[in-house]
Amino acid sequence: MIRAVVFDFNGLIVDDEHLHFLLFAEQLATQGIVLTEKLYADRYLGYDDRGCFSVAMSDHDKPCDESLLQTLIDRKAVRYLETARDSLKFFPGLVSCVDRLSAAGLALAVCSGALRAEVRLGLEISGIADKFLGIVAAEDTAACKPDPEGYLKALQLIRETIPDLGAEQVTAVEDSLAGIQAAKAAGFHVVGIPNSYPVEKLLEASPSAVVPDLEAFADWVIERSAASKA
Repeated sequence: MIRAVVFDFNGLIVDDEHLHFLLFAEQLATQGIVLTEKLYADRYLGYDDRGCFSVAMSDHDKPCDESLLQTLIDRKAVRYLETARDSLKFFPGLVSCVDRLSAAGLALAVCSGALRAEVRLGLEISGIADKFLGIVAAEDTAACKPDPEGYLKALQLIRETIPDLGAEQVTAVEDSLAGIQAAKAAGFHVVGIPNSYPVEKLLEASPSAVVPDLEAFADWVIERSAASKA
Protein backbone atom coordinates (compact mmCIF):
# COMPACT_ATOMS: atom_id res chain seq x y z
CA MET A 1 0.00 0.00 0.00
CA ILE A 2 1.38 3.41 -0.97
CA ARG A 3 0.75 5.79 1.91
CA ALA A 4 3.22 8.60 1.26
CA VAL A 5 4.97 10.35 -1.61
CA VAL A 6 8.26 12.22 -1.44
CA PHE A 7 9.04 14.72 -4.19
CA ASP A 8 12.43 15.83 -5.41
CA PHE A 9 12.47 19.57 -6.15
CA ASN A 10 14.89 20.86 -8.81
CA GLY A 11 14.07 19.44 -12.23
CA LEU A 12 10.93 17.82 -10.84
CA ILE A 13 8.74 20.48 -9.22
CA VAL A 14 10.55 23.55 -10.48
CA ASP A 15 12.09 23.80 -13.94
CA ASP A 16 15.31 25.48 -12.81
CA GLU A 17 18.17 23.15 -13.66
CA HIS A 18 19.36 25.57 -16.35
CA LEU A 19 19.32 28.40 -13.82
CA HIS A 20 21.41 26.30 -11.42
CA PHE A 21 23.87 25.58 -14.22
CA LEU A 22 24.22 29.30 -14.97
CA LEU A 23 24.75 30.17 -11.31
CA PHE A 24 27.26 27.36 -10.73
CA ALA A 25 29.10 28.48 -13.88
CA GLU A 26 29.06 32.08 -12.67
CA GLN A 27 30.65 31.24 -9.32
CA LEU A 28 33.12 28.68 -10.68
CA ALA A 29 34.30 31.25 -13.22
CA THR A 30 35.55 33.36 -10.31
CA GLN A 31 37.88 30.43 -9.57
CA GLY A 32 39.10 30.09 -13.15
CA ILE A 33 36.87 27.11 -13.98
CA VAL A 34 34.81 26.96 -17.16
CA LEU A 35 31.66 24.90 -16.67
CA THR A 36 29.80 23.82 -19.79
CA GLU A 37 26.19 22.72 -19.77
CA LYS A 38 27.19 19.25 -21.00
CA LEU A 39 29.75 18.85 -18.23
CA TYR A 40 27.19 20.01 -15.68
CA ALA A 41 24.62 17.47 -16.92
CA ASP A 42 27.12 14.61 -17.19
CA ARG A 43 29.09 15.19 -14.00
CA TYR A 44 27.39 17.49 -11.51
CA LEU A 45 23.62 17.27 -11.95
CA GLY A 46 22.18 15.69 -8.81
CA TYR A 47 24.76 17.13 -6.41
CA ASP A 48 23.71 19.70 -3.85
CA ASP A 49 25.53 23.04 -3.87
CA ARG A 50 28.23 21.87 -1.46
CA GLY A 51 28.82 18.69 -3.42
CA CYS A 52 28.92 20.41 -6.80
CA PHE A 53 31.37 23.10 -5.78
CA SER A 54 33.55 20.69 -3.82
CA VAL A 55 33.77 18.10 -6.60
CA ALA A 56 34.21 20.70 -9.34
CA MET A 57 37.08 22.35 -7.48
CA SER A 58 38.70 18.96 -6.88
CA ASP A 59 38.20 17.92 -10.50
CA HIS A 60 40.09 21.02 -11.62
CA ASP A 61 42.84 20.74 -8.95
CA LYS A 62 41.76 23.95 -7.27
CA PRO A 63 42.35 24.34 -3.52
CA CYS A 64 39.09 24.83 -1.64
CA ASP A 65 38.97 25.18 2.12
CA GLU A 66 35.74 25.38 4.09
CA SER A 67 35.73 29.18 4.06
CA LEU A 68 35.93 29.40 0.26
CA LEU A 69 33.41 26.60 -0.17
CA GLN A 70 30.89 28.35 2.08
CA THR A 71 31.48 31.65 0.26
CA LEU A 72 30.66 30.04 -3.10
CA ILE A 73 27.53 28.42 -1.65
CA ASP A 74 26.35 31.67 -0.04
CA ARG A 75 26.95 33.76 -3.16
CA LYS A 76 25.07 31.31 -5.35
CA ALA A 77 22.19 31.17 -2.84
CA VAL A 78 21.83 34.96 -2.90
CA ARG A 79 21.89 35.01 -6.70
CA TYR A 80 19.30 32.22 -6.88
CA LEU A 81 16.82 34.04 -4.67
CA GLU A 82 17.40 37.30 -6.57
CA THR A 83 16.87 35.64 -9.93
CA ALA A 84 14.26 32.98 -9.19
CA ARG A 85 11.73 35.13 -7.38
CA ASP A 86 10.53 36.66 -10.66
CA SER A 87 11.40 33.90 -13.10
CA LEU A 88 10.60 30.49 -11.62
CA LYS A 89 8.89 28.05 -13.96
CA PHE A 90 7.05 24.95 -12.81
CA PHE A 91 6.53 21.70 -14.63
CA PRO A 92 3.11 21.15 -16.24
CA GLY A 93 0.60 19.29 -14.10
CA LEU A 94 2.32 20.11 -10.80
CA VAL A 95 -0.63 21.63 -8.96
CA SER A 96 -3.08 19.02 -10.26
CA CYS A 97 -0.71 16.19 -9.30
CA VAL A 98 -0.21 17.47 -5.76
CA ASP A 99 -3.92 18.20 -5.29
CA ARG A 100 -4.91 14.71 -6.48
CA LEU A 101 -2.38 12.93 -4.27
CA SER A 102 -3.37 15.01 -1.25
CA ALA A 103 -7.08 14.39 -1.90
CA ALA A 104 -6.34 10.66 -2.07
CA GLY A 105 -5.10 10.83 1.52
CA LEU A 106 -1.40 10.43 0.79
CA ALA A 107 1.17 12.16 3.00
CA LEU A 108 3.50 14.41 0.99
CA ALA A 109 7.03 15.68 1.65
CA VAL A 110 9.98 17.10 -0.26
CA CYS A 111 13.53 15.73 -0.19
CA SER A 112 15.97 17.97 -2.03
CA GLY A 113 19.60 18.90 -2.26
CA ALA A 114 18.49 22.51 -2.63
CA LEU A 115 18.70 24.99 0.21
CA ARG A 116 15.59 25.26 2.38
CA ALA A 117 14.90 28.87 1.38
CA GLU A 118 14.94 27.88 -2.28
CA VAL A 119 12.49 25.03 -1.76
CA ARG A 120 10.17 27.16 0.36
CA LEU A 121 10.18 29.89 -2.27
CA GLY A 122 9.17 27.45 -5.00
CA LEU A 123 6.42 25.82 -2.96
CA GLU A 124 5.01 29.18 -1.92
CA ILE A 125 5.04 30.69 -5.43
CA SER A 126 3.38 27.58 -6.89
CA GLY A 127 0.70 27.66 -4.17
CA ILE A 128 1.24 24.11 -2.93
CA ALA A 129 3.22 24.69 0.28
CA ASP A 130 0.29 23.77 2.53
CA LYS A 131 0.02 20.31 0.96
CA PHE A 132 3.39 19.14 2.32
CA LEU A 133 4.17 17.86 5.81
CA GLY A 134 7.70 19.19 5.57
CA ILE A 135 10.97 19.57 3.73
CA VAL A 136 14.30 17.80 3.99
CA ALA A 137 16.82 20.20 2.45
CA ALA A 138 20.58 20.49 1.99
CA GLU A 139 21.04 21.90 5.49
CA ASP A 140 19.52 18.75 7.00
CA THR A 141 22.02 16.23 5.62
CA ALA A 142 25.75 15.58 5.70
CA ALA A 143 25.72 13.63 2.43
CA CYS A 144 23.94 14.41 -0.84
CA LYS A 145 22.19 12.02 -3.19
CA PRO A 146 22.88 9.20 -4.13
CA ASP A 147 23.39 8.75 -0.39
CA PRO A 148 19.99 7.83 1.13
CA GLU A 149 20.37 10.08 4.18
CA GLY A 150 17.90 12.68 2.92
CA TYR A 151 15.24 10.13 2.10
CA LEU A 152 15.70 8.37 5.43
CA LYS A 153 15.18 11.71 7.15
CA ALA A 154 12.06 12.27 5.03
CA LEU A 155 10.78 8.91 6.27
CA GLN A 156 11.38 10.02 9.87
CA LEU A 157 9.60 13.30 9.16
CA ILE A 158 6.50 11.57 7.78
CA ARG A 159 6.51 9.08 10.68
CA GLU A 160 5.82 12.01 13.00
CA THR A 161 2.34 11.93 11.41
CA ILE A 162 2.16 8.23 10.43
CA PRO A 163 4.19 6.38 13.10
CA ASP A 164 3.77 2.91 11.58
CA LEU A 165 4.82 3.94 8.06
CA GLY A 166 7.19 1.49 6.39
CA ALA A 167 9.79 2.51 3.81
CA GLU A 168 8.14 0.14 1.33
CA GLN A 169 4.93 2.21 1.65
CA VAL A 170 6.64 5.33 0.32
CA THR A 171 7.11 6.30 -3.33
CA ALA A 172 9.63 8.92 -4.38
CA VAL A 173 9.51 10.78 -7.68
CA GLU A 174 12.82 11.84 -9.22
CA ASP A 175 14.38 13.26 -12.37
CA SER A 176 18.00 12.21 -11.77
CA LEU A 177 20.02 9.01 -11.53
CA ALA A 178 21.46 10.03 -8.17
CA GLY A 179 17.97 10.69 -6.83
CA ILE A 180 16.65 7.33 -8.00
CA GLN A 181 19.61 5.57 -6.42
CA ALA A 182 19.12 7.43 -3.14
CA ALA A 183 15.42 6.62 -2.89
CA LYS A 184 16.01 2.95 -3.69
CA ALA A 185 18.76 2.76 -1.06
CA ALA A 186 16.26 4.11 1.49
CA GLY A 187 13.89 1.25 0.65
CA PHE A 188 11.36 3.37 -1.25
CA HIS A 189 9.64 2.70 -4.52
CA VAL A 190 10.78 5.37 -6.98
CA VAL A 191 9.36 6.64 -10.24
CA GLY A 192 11.46 8.58 -12.73
CA ILE A 193 10.30 11.46 -14.91
CA PRO A 194 12.54 12.28 -17.91
CA ASN A 195 12.83 16.03 -17.36
CA SER A 196 16.63 16.05 -17.05
CA TYR A 197 17.68 12.71 -18.52
CA PRO A 198 16.23 10.61 -21.34
CA VAL A 199 14.11 7.58 -20.45
CA GLU A 200 16.83 5.09 -21.34
CA LYS A 201 19.28 6.82 -19.00
CA LEU A 202 16.83 6.79 -16.08
CA LEU A 203 16.18 3.10 -16.67
CA GLU A 204 19.86 2.41 -15.98
CA ALA A 205 19.10 3.14 -12.32
CA SER A 206 16.25 0.56 -12.30
CA PRO A 207 13.38 2.66 -10.95
CA SER A 208 9.99 1.09 -10.27
CA ALA A 209 8.72 2.91 -13.37
CA VAL A 210 9.40 5.83 -15.67
CA VAL A 211 6.41 8.00 -16.60
CA PRO A 212 6.25 11.01 -18.93
CA ASP A 213 5.06 13.71 -16.53
CA LEU A 214 3.56 14.58 -13.16
CA GLU A 215 -0.03 13.86 -14.22
CA ALA A 216 1.02 10.35 -15.27
CA PHE A 217 2.85 9.98 -11.96
CA ALA A 218 -0.33 10.86 -10.05
CA ASP A 219 -2.19 8.25 -12.10
CA TRP A 220 0.49 5.64 -11.31
CA VAL A 221 0.39 6.27 -7.57
CA ILE A 222 -3.38 6.55 -7.21
CA GLU A 223 -3.99 3.36 -9.20
CA ARG A 224 -1.67 1.43 -6.89
CA SER A 225 -2.93 3.10 -3.75
CA ALA A 226 -6.54 2.35 -4.68
CA ALA A 227 -5.72 -1.23 -5.67
CA SER A 228 -4.03 -1.88 -2.34
CA LYS A 229 -7.09 -0.61 -0.47
CA ALA A 230 -9.55 -2.67 -2.49
